[in-house]
Amino acid sequence: MKKGILLRIILISITVIAAFIFFLPNTPLFQNMPNWWTGNMPSKGIVLGLDLQGGIHLVFEVEGDKAVEIAKDRAATSIAGAIQRKNIQGTVKREGPFVVVTPDNPTVRKIVADMYPSLSLSESTGALKYGFSTAEVQKIKDTATDQVLEIIRNRIDQFGVAEPTILRQGANEIVVQLPGVRDPKRAVDIIGKTAQLEFKLVDTESPVAAELPSKLLPGEEAQFMEKFKDRIPQGDEVLFHNVMDKETHQLVEKIPYLLKKEVLLTGDTLTEAKVNIDQRFNEPYVSMRFNATGAKIFEDVTGANVGKMLAIILDGTVYSAPRIKDRISGGDAQISGSFTLDEAKDLAIVLRAGALPAPLKTLQNLTVGPSLGRDSIDAGKMAGLLATIMVIIFMIFYYRLSGLIADLALVLNLVLLMGAMAALNATLTLPGIAGIILAIGMAVDSNVLMFERMREEIRAGKTPRAAVEGGYKKAFWTIFDSHVTTLITAAVLFQFGTGPIKGFAVALSLGVLINLFTALIGTKTVFDIIQSRGEVKGLSI
Repeated sequence: MKKGILLRIILISITVIAAFIFFLPNTPLFQNMPNWWTGNMPSKGIVLGLDLQGGIHLVFEVEGDKAVEIAKDRAATSIAGAIQRKNIQGTVKREGPFVVVTPDNPTVRKIVADMYPSLSLSESTGALKYGFSTAEVQKIKDTATDQVLEIIRNRIDQFGVAEPTILRQGANEIVVQLPGVRDPKRAVDIIGKTAQLEFKLVDTESPVAAELPSKLLPGEEAQFMEKFKDRIPQGDEVLFHNVMDKETHQLVEKIPYLLKKEVLLTGDTLTEAKVNIDQRFNEPYVSMRFNATGAKIFEDVTGANVGKMLAIILDGTVYSAPRIKDRISGGDAQISGSFTLDEAKDLAIVLRAGALPAPLKTLQNLTVGPSLGRDSIDAGKMAGLLATIMVIIFMIFYYRLSGLIADLALVLNLVLLMGAMAALNATLTLPGIAGIILAIGMAVDSNVLMFERMREEIRAGKTPRAAVEGGYKKAFWTIFDSHVTTLITAAVLFQFGTGPIKGFAVALSLGVLINLFTALIGTKTVFDIIQSRGEVKGLSI
């Protein structure tokens, strides 16, 4: 046997063995493999997509207008704090779309310009009226959507979902598909929690603080705020702490706190958030660590406010308000409450991933059951089996022994395709099954072109060896061009399609590439083996 034929046989054997190894995790055999095998060899294989495995399909709308409002509120609070630290008697308040600052003097103007150069001065009639330009507003909205997309991706990665689909849809919508997730409420809570972490001082010096009720029943806070809102001092606000029943984890009462509006520290400087267990009460809590900047701010804040209460606020809810006993260095803090272990873990996830720059509105929340996936897989298997059998019978009937060689290439194509998808940990979707079935037809398409060329060569009086060589040579560029155009189409589908369509594109692309290998190398090797054993007087074609 010639050296070139032997090398091709070795190459084909290696690819078949590799395909089997990569596909093994998708077979029952993998469960019986020894530990050294499962620990060192591929262990993931092909992953089922949302339409086959079941899971959750979510569509969120990023509330861009809220992002703009949050940006303005933060600007107003920060400017007010900066003016106060300069010992300037003035006010900063929101009036509609504007941030109004008094007094109007060069020092105040410089403070605003240095802190928020994106704020443009609209009016100056005793007070400075600042606002964002139309272009800046649009930039805030676009940036918020991009940030939400990245933060959601980080949260889902930490949540541990395999092969999620997360993509932007339109101007301000985010599509999230989570295969295998069976708890939609927990998923929505993790993804949709804004996680705006803030530290504010409790105002205990105002006479109004002593008039606050010690607690309210659930549902009474709206009525309380309606009566009390006109008495809240400028620069203050009232937020509530939710008291949960330790057994049922149901809300039992709300405790109001009078807080300074100025945000002393935010969660933007967090570097770590993890769950710990309080040894005294055996309850979980979330411990946090700030970066160098956050640690310095936290140390300065606690050092300057010894004896005061510092509220830890998440998404407008007070989680705790401990009294500062001494300057706290090192940048460590904690959030405690009546958490379950899962709630504490989820809170740590959203804190680590970062706060959303704007709230999310849930537009769609669909749970896809796995039964549809099983039916689809069974139907796909049946369709693939029938297609394979029909193609095999047709090729043998029409091309005789050469058709049988093409059928061997078809089987090789399917083996390598499954192995390649498993090696890439590709997601198998319902359109992906359609792509595999399409690849079955394409697997013999190249051989049909070559066989027809061989027939032409035989009619021209060529020997079997010359007919085979001529058939492969003359059909090569036709096969190559058709496969390249198909690959271009698949690339476009993969780039712009959603999850299931990408599954189709992956299956189609791999099928096309493997088809080139099996047709140009696989079947050619078989013909060469037959002809190497002696003079062949005719081709069964």
